[in-house]
Amino acid sequence: MTSVNDQYRNGARTRSHADPDVDSGEIRARVHADFPRTVDMLSRKIALKSISSQGIAGAHMRASADFVAEQLREVGIDTQVVQSTNPDGTDGAYEVVGSRIVDPQAPTILLYAHHDVQPVPDPAQWSTDPFVATTVGDRLFGRGSCDDAGGIAIHRGALHALGDELPVNIKVFIEGEEEMGSPSFIPFIEAHREQFAADVIIVADSGNWAPDVPSLTTSLRGNTTMDVTVKVLEHPVHSGQYGGPILDAHTLAAMLVASMYDEHGELAVPGLQSQEPVGGLQRDLDENSVRRDAAVVDSYRLAGTGSLAARLWTQPSATVIGIDAPAVDDSFNVIANQTRIRLSVRTAPGQRPEEAQRALREFLTTHAPFGAQVEVTPLDNGMGWAMDPDAEATKDATEALREAYGVDPVNKGEGGSIPFIPELQRIFPKAQVLVTGPEDPISNAHSPNESVSLSGLRNDIVAEALLLRALGR
Repeated sequence: MTSVNDQYRNGARTRSHADPDVDSGEIRARVHADFPRTVDMLSRKIALKSISSQGIAGAHMRASADFVAEQLREVGIDTQVVQSTNPDGTDGAYEVVGSRIVDPQAPTILLYAHHDVQPVPDPAQWSTDPFVATTVGDRLFGRGSCDDAGGIAIHRGALHALGDELPVNIKVFIEGEEEMGSPSFIPFIEAHREQFAADVIIVADSGNWAPDVPSLTTSLRGNTTMDVTVKVLEHPVHSGQYGGPILDAHTLAAMLVASMYDEHGELAVPGLQSQEPVGGLQRDLDENSVRRDAAVVDSYRLAGTGSLAARLWTQPSATVIGIDAPAVDDSFNVIANQTRIRLSVRTAPGQRPEEAQRALREFLTTHAPFGAQVEVTPLDNGMGWAMDPDAEATKDATEALREAYGVDPVNKGEGGSIPFIPELQRIFPKAQVLVTGPEDPISNAHSPNESVSLSGLRNDIVAEALLLRALGR
């Protein structure tokens, strides 16, 4: 017997249940009529301050999960809040899980988003109160407005638009610890495989080319982190007495990091892979826009060669994200005997992070400047991901975005990492994975003044409703 999975992957896409009567015009009308409710939901969600770093098992996270579960119940999903267990056995995050089965023979779609948000270290850097939803023009400002309450809004809005004409089975997983690295996510999924098995997985935690130009996310870089300790002395010494022939550990560490790059500012570490944009480069990123969005100083020349898209999406990059050094105001005249830096390296979508980590460790320990001692301590790894551009679900999603926005989608990779996506693909190898979302280049996810485009969000809801309708054929 041919399974629903096999029918869908082979392109047969026959259905044993009636086609939905709702047409695209009706879907759009329903989304627009419901949109004030969508904005209200976003506003209430922002106000919950669901910062997972303040305690994933805290009462504020339970309140956030309860709120999301109720929102999904209102659109026909049988939901419950389940607390996961961390790998060390302690209480984990509050997860929202649920389902709606319309026909056992219909395709099953797993909808993912997360309800936790990033902290706000300095509210003074915001133009608005980060936890009071504020509309300015076409944008709604507030922490979590795009990352990822916007993703939740897309799922809820699409399900509302289809209503009783929903042609597919739905499963949902709204995670409560994505901003903390999802330590219990994969163990939770593996312990409930049957509950989450699906033909297509839609991860609404990414974004579009622009507020008015849609995108499917075609790839995500992987990541690997490591601590690098550079030692030159057994103890600190006076800089006037010994400075000159003995370089301080901070300078030596800077020289070591600099040796990883060629004259163009590209990583030149043997064993680090690079690749071209997945699905082909339809449009390169605009340098002026990148400089403006990243607030690059005028004098800085962008590093690397090739397309900006490849440099940001599919080529490796390294960043010093931490360094053990005295603050300037607390400094005094000694030569630092040792220092430690933390390197965060984004890897090409197709490279195993463990392989990249080994290559970096080999390079750093064999390129110690002036024979200083270098020790590398490997830390976390996360695999990258690339979509299948030829999958039926990809084609359906592309057409749904085109119809919703009225313009052709533009392939768009992401330089960041979402390690659980390749893990989902590993657990459910027959599922097709689509990565969508409400962000755009000025959304400022994780940063001050986070916002979501309201017109873009409306179109994203329409697109997901059209996609679910297409997946049911």
